[in-house]
Amino acid sequence: MSRDRAVDALRGYAIAGVVLGHWLVTGLVLAPDGSLHQASPLAAMPALAPATWLLQTLGLFFFTAGYASARSAARHRGSGRWLAHRLRRLVLPAIALLGTGAAVLLAATVAGTPDDALAVALTLAVSPLWFLLPLCALMALTGPLRAAVRRWGPGWCAAPAVVVVAGADLAVRLLPSADALLPVSLLAAWAVPYLLGLAHADGRLAGRRAAAALAVGGAIGLAVLIAAGYPASAVGVPGAATSNLNPPSLVAVTLAGAQIGLGLLARPALLRFTSRPLPARAVEAVNRNAMRIYLWHQPVLVGVAALTARLAGTLPGLHTPPDGPGWVVARGCWLPVLAVVLAILVARRRAAPVPSRAARTRVPGGPERVGSTAREGVR
Repeated sequence: MSRDRAVDALRGYAIAGVVLGHWLVTGLVLAPDGSLHQASPLAAMPALAPATWLLQTLGLFFFTAGYASARSAARHRGSGRWLAHRLRRLVLPAIALLGTGAAVLLAATVAGTPDDALAVALTLAVSPLWFLLPLCALMALTGPLRAAVRRWGPGWCAAPAVVVVAGADLAVRLLPSADALLPVSLLAAWAVPYLLGLAHADGRLAGRRAAAALAVGGAIGLAVLIAAGYPASAVGVPGAATSNLNPPSLVAVTLAGAQIGLGLLARPALLRFTSRPLPARAVEAVNRNAMRIYLWHQPVLVGVAALTARLAGTLPGLHTPPDGPGWVVARGCWLPVLAVVLAILVARRRAAPVPSRAARTRVPGGPERVGSTAREGVR
């Protein structure tokens, strides 16, 4: 079964959007005592909120995950073995991140790094792991969800999830202890794009009519919700009373629908784009390393900020308060540096040999020898 290059391009855009979004909205302010404090340019520049509609691409991430799960499950009849394989490809890189993070945290503590800086670094490094909860749960439910989509269609299957998110939104605004609803809201909100991905894998979203309905319906829903009082930013803003992402609100759901619809409408252009050698190689590389890129992009930001602060002091766009357009320009100048560091880190981790049952050969009288390296990625 051949890969869908348009879906690969959407996955690449989703990963790039998450990385660039985090790098652009995460300000790390260097205090006189050498500690780093987190700040957001969205608090000082609310006019940047529309940019988050382009860079908060988690809906596309779950859409392509649903598509990949449906296609992968169709090739593997043993659902238990398939699920174990998919979960291993998600969990093992996360465990590697936690292990490396623990070692770095211990070394930083011994070196006398301020507690505030350690807290910020730990929060930013671990925060991307939240997605494992809903994604693993949805993967485990791929079989029944796919059967439901085939029987009732994606609209009827997604409707109960939308109702749950709407109810959680109402509870967050009315009940002070509604934080307990977070796991339910997480699963329900991201189940919507995941279900659409399952439907797309079965050809149920083929044609411009379905894509246009998603794009227009999502855009109208987004406009209505913002007019009704939801925050305009698709991500959380420090100091704001509510967030559209923690927990995910109806804004996150409608934004996902709009992005998926626009992505499906752009399918011919994406196929032409990925037919060229250089874009094709770039998309393939991002897809092959998607999990590592997602997990390591925030530690790269923290590491570069901490190292340059120790070596060169306060640098514009990296350690200064994100309080104006000048900061945005300066941070944009740092993006290529962060991208190069991330690419080097991902490439080095891929080069390390990973033992696998198929790759091991037994040497008489000696230890096992690794014969190849394992490939991983979010497919």
